[in-house]
Amino acid sequence: MKKIRIIPRLDIKGTNLVKGIHLEGLRILGNPSNFAENYYKNGADELLLMDVVASLYERNGLSELISEISKNIFIPITVGGGIRNILDIKNVLRAGADKVSINTAAINNKEFIKEAINEFGSSTITIAIEAIKGLDGEYYAFTDNGRENSGLKAIEWAKEVERLGVGEIILTSVDNEGAGKGFDFNLLELFKSINIPVIYHGGINNIENALNACEKFDIQGISIASCFHYKLIKDNTINSRVNCPKSISGFSIKKLKSILKDNNILTRK
Repeated sequence: MKKIRIIPRLDIKGTNLVKGIHLEGLRILGNPSNFAENYYKNGADELLLMDVVASLYERNGLSELISEISKNIFIPITVGGGIRNILDIKNVLRAGADKVSINTAAINNKEFIKEAINEFGSSTITIAIEAIKGLDGEYYAFTDNGRENSGLKAIEWAKEVERLGVGEIILTSVDNEGAGKGFDFNLLELFKSINIPVIYHGGINNIENALNACEKFDIQGISIASCFHYKLIKDNTINSRVNCPKSISGFSIKKLKSILKDNNILTRK
């Protein structure tokens, strides 16, 4: 039986952990290393680190942070943002990452996906799909941290990367991300046809919403940012002056896993 992976997502700008709404309007929350260490100690199965300004500067700037975090954290780390070539992948893996997440460069060049898989294996290569619902009701894959419409339908792009041999997809509902609306169940329904692991991210606003998503869909993993971040801040576990949004009810990783277990949903730990 599959076990759901619980994966905190940390969006990084420079040296700071940030959080926005629809991947924009970023607020500084604090030191990402402190958040990462707390998540590791509290039972995270993996970590997802995203350089949210990498596309702007055409590079990933997380190598030092990855090295710092990986010294004391012994769970898989996926790193994304600005991964554009084989050297970029080598650099983040050398720094301590276990997997990379690619979006813009993959859409711009499918051959890069093949080259990366041949070099590092499919289990190392993850494709990020930032989905936004268009006026026609279709979901489209966006690049550059949700700024540019690729013109590709999200589900068709997912099928293509599956065919190319990618090991995993990280699917973000940009429409719901950070807005406290809950998961976009229509998007989840659409991706039920994908046969490789899909990690869902974007919109969870309370523990009941996370439970409902896990009960209704064959989810391999969920990646959560706001609910985890604001729980630490609210409990004064992390030193931050940021006020928690009223639309988001924070909860801990341990609490989520306990609720899932009570409802006969297995997790990794």
